[in-house]
Amino acid sequence: MAENSLSSCTGRTSLAESSIFDSKGTETSKENLFIGSASYVEEEMPQIETRVILVQEAGKQEELIKALKTIKIMEVPVIKIKESCPGKSDEKLIKSIVNMEIKVHFVKMESMEEFEGLDSPEFENVFIVMDFQDSVFNDLYKADCRVIGPPVVLHCSQKGEPLPFSCRPLYCTSMMNLVLCFTGFRKKEELVRLVTLVHHMGGVIRKDFNSKVTHLVANCTQGEKFRVAVSLGTPIMKPEWIYKAWERRNEQDFCAAVDDFRNEFKVPPFQDCVLSFLGFSDEEKTNMEEMTKMQGGNYLSVGDERCTHLIVEENIVKELPFEPSKKLYVVKQEWFWGSIQMDARAGETMYLYEKANTPELKKSVSLLSLNTPNSTRKRRRLKETLAQLSRETDMSPFPPRKRPSAEHSLSIGSLLDISNTPESSINYGETPKSCTKSSKNSTPVPSKQSARWQVAKELYQTESNYVNILATIIQLFQVPLEEEGQRGGPILAPEEIKTIFGSIPDIFDVHTKIKDDLEDLMVNWDESKSIGDIFLKYSKDLIKTYPPFVNFFEMSKETIIKCEKQKPRFHAFLKINQAKPECGRQSLVELLIRPVQRLPSVALLLNDLKKHTADENPDKSTLEKAIGSLKEVMTHINEDKRKTEAQKQIFDVVYEVDGCPANLLSSHRSLVQRIETVSLGEHPCDRGEQVTLFLFNDCLEIARKRHKVIGTFRSPHGHTRPPASLKHIHLMPLSQIKKVLDIRETEDCHNAFALLVRPPTEQANVLLSFQMTADELPKENWLKMLCRHIANTICKADAENLIYTADPETFEVNTKDMDSTLSRASRAIKKTSKKVTRAFSFSKTPKRALRRALMTSHSSMEGRSPSSNDKHVMSRLSSTSSLAGIPSPSLVSLPSFFERRSHTLSRSTTHLI
Repeated sequence: MAENSLSSCTGRTSLAESSIFDSKGTETSKENLFIGSASYVEEEMPQIETRVILVQEAGKQEELIKALKTIKIMEVPVIKIKESCPGKSDEKLIKSIVNMEIKVHFVKMESMEEFEGLDSPEFENVFIVMDFQDSVFNDLYKADCRVIGPPVVLHCSQKGEPLPFSCRPLYCTSMMNLVLCFTGFRKKEELVRLVTLVHHMGGVIRKDFNSKVTHLVANCTQGEKFRVAVSLGTPIMKPEWIYKAWERRNEQDFCAAVDDFRNEFKVPPFQDCVLSFLGFSDEEKTNMEEMTKMQGGNYLSVGDERCTHLIVEENIVKELPFEPSKKLYVVKQEWFWGSIQMDARAGETMYLYEKANTPELKKSVSLLSLNTPNSTRKRRRLKETLAQLSRETDMSPFPPRKRPSAEHSLSIGSLLDISNTPESSINYGETPKSCTKSSKNSTPVPSKQSARWQVAKELYQTESNYVNILATIIQLFQVPLEEEGQRGGPILAPEEIKTIFGSIPDIFDVHTKIKDDLEDLMVNWDESKSIGDIFLKYSKDLIKTYPPFVNFFEMSKETIIKCEKQKPRFHAFLKINQAKPECGRQSLVELLIRPVQRLPSVALLLNDLKKHTADENPDKSTLEKAIGSLKEVMTHINEDKRKTEAQKQIFDVVYEVDGCPANLLSSHRSLVQRIETVSLGEHPCDRGEQVTLFLFNDCLEIARKRHKVIGTFRSPHGHTRPPASLKHIHLMPLSQIKKVLDIRETEDCHNAFALLVRPPTEQANVLLSFQMTADELPKENWLKMLCRHIANTICKADAENLIYTADPETFEVNTKDMDSTLSRASRAIKKTSKKVTRAFSFSKTPKRALRRALMTSHSSMEGRSPSSNDKHVMSRLSSTSSLAGIPSPSLVSLPSFFERRSHTLSRSTTHLI
């Protein structure tokens, strides 16, 4: 081989020794070579001929020979000789690479004895060797010959490319254009072997990690290179990746960088990690332990000295049960899920768990202690406490201002505020204009708040909250999933993202416009302004956007569940984002169900608005048209999606509760939970009364146990139902519940809770207190469930802010002596007293009760002649049955109901003991 056509043996030796690391000489790329003019190249380059030499078995491969005949060109280096000091050999550098025509397509060589005859300065030779492990290859390599493997020839023939130049032996191109860096290898022999294989497959090696490195081959999960690779999102590979790629070196079109092959050999996030978990439920802990195994780690019990990481649920654990060693990483759960999502071990320093040093916030209600002998003062303080508790609860008709993070007020308002939901601060994508629009909340609220204004205020507030939730879905979930260049590759396929989110962006755009129009109307409020026109204006847009999403919501839900099970990175992505305050600890499925519930909720609010709109107001007819347009939208939604079982449960409630309002039956309503309680105050019924609460997705049915059951019910189809065992008290919209009070457990108070209720057209607050009597459902679970549906009704994400823990003495709630003989006797005397009072007060006798008495009396006297006494009784009943003007208790409005039952808060503080 010509000395001036390739580097000398001395040059080759120096390159081979430095090939493990970075070397400009060894890593010469075509981009860095000087490409001179044709005349300049002809002057510098000697006149040589090119030929291909098939060594031993290569000359017997018909496919190889056939492929060689199709290749006409090969790359040839132009060498520049740099003179050196006397006594040293001249340095030879590759100046450029040119394409030259292959004069001799192939020559066969059977042994190294023939090599001297073929090695001539007149030829640029390329040797094709079948096996890079045999002795012939080693001899050619030592002689600094240009050697390639059969896969290179086949590849060039298939692609129509020239035979490539490489300063090292090149067997295949499966790692062509890949730049690798190594870390964590202590045995030089293993490292040299891996580097050699990478070169044989066309890869390039760098000693230092930089942005040009495409893959990091790691033997451990420590070190600076590893941390930089994680931060840049560079794939981190096991050494097995190189070995397995070499095993497939003869496969045509094989590339070691394809995802399906590469992902098998990625360093798992928890390699070399031993994890333990603290503060998680048994179900969560089991799930996380399974994920640890799947991601290449191990787990042990808390406190084991072999553990490398302690994962802490920071919302539960306030103090560690032991003093951790310096080698143990104590991190928050976000590190665990973040590592899985990135598909690499995240840096621990960003997720270290820190024990809160600040003292626990003291409940300000304790400052309002009612331990005073003066009962009048107690009632006054209770009234003030409830008023203060509900003051910050009222929903502002304008967008809430951001709560200053630096302020830590101990007032009840700051602790229990449900209107100032933390606004989302997402960095993904562009924040919608509707979320950043400045609020016009400087406009004063009307001094006299009409019922129509109150309902309009609730409509605007729920619409604003709904738009914020849609913005959270888009910014927190959809935009990051669609983002290009995700670490570890795309989390979900584009079709899966489309199936999950559907027309959510379109729904968001429509409701942003509706919210802006409602805001302008509320800021410039006038009773004559039309709210119905706003919804009529966007009715066509609602028809276009809602049916595609609602009809395929079940498919969206199933896709989420399936992907969460099959794709650990998506599961981790959901865990991270669902734990953020913007989501209010709700799952993506729970957030996506909001559009399904929104239109029926708006229709109910518009109906309520119509009731409080005067007949002469032009908006009355407009609201009717708007309600009709919403019904038209809902008719486009597939009726088969509705849950028939939930409807059946509602019918069962209607049959079980005597006097249950007919408007309980609604297509969008479903029964969530039923609990048995005992009333602890004077509301909603007497202390000690057995009360059943039916929680629906948007309202709460309150019923008490009937003292006497009359007759049975026979349906039109002839089926006999048992008599109603409950008596309707009130059907309360969940939006009227301003706070849910979790009463602390004491010796005199067990399993108690209370609801702070405020009717929409009243300024007074009412406290309803209960004791749970069944043990099937824990109180904590019940209160969380109730708050979740209250938050859904008012379109709030932070349901936890609705719960407030209070001392029983603060609100004079206790369960002492509820089951004692004296207590039961006292309740019986009180009931008898009410019956006697009702018997002598016809003005308070329900008309329906009188009619029932007439029917009972009439049926009992059938078949016999009435006596004089019977005639006298019938005469009295007939005269009283004509009394009118007294509505049925089941139809009494909320304000009048609480006026009759509670006489307002000023007279409701003293409980029966």
